[in-house]
Amino acid sequence: MTSLPDPRPRGKLPARYAAIVLPLILSLLMTFVISGVSTLMSLGPTPAFVSTWPAAWALSWVVAFPTLIVLLPLVRRIVARVVESPPHK
Repeated sequence: MTSLPDPRPRGKLPARYAAIVLPLILSLLMTFVISGVSTLMSLGPTPAFVSTWPAAWALSWVVAFPTLIVLLPLVRRIVARVVESPPHK
């Protein structure tokens, strides 16, 4: 008896999830860096920085993720108007 080939590699999400995974990862990374820099600039390298940064990161991510979901289609249209399409082969 032959088994059917696995339609996708194990451990990967289907391609249809890319529209959510991309802004999810982008928002996590960007808010991590920006909230860290902003908190460090405000408080300096103190114990207060270490205790404040996680809350600042969480709040900034809660704002950033839905913002990216809403704005990505607009950004894609703007980029399409500004950047030349690749040549067809």
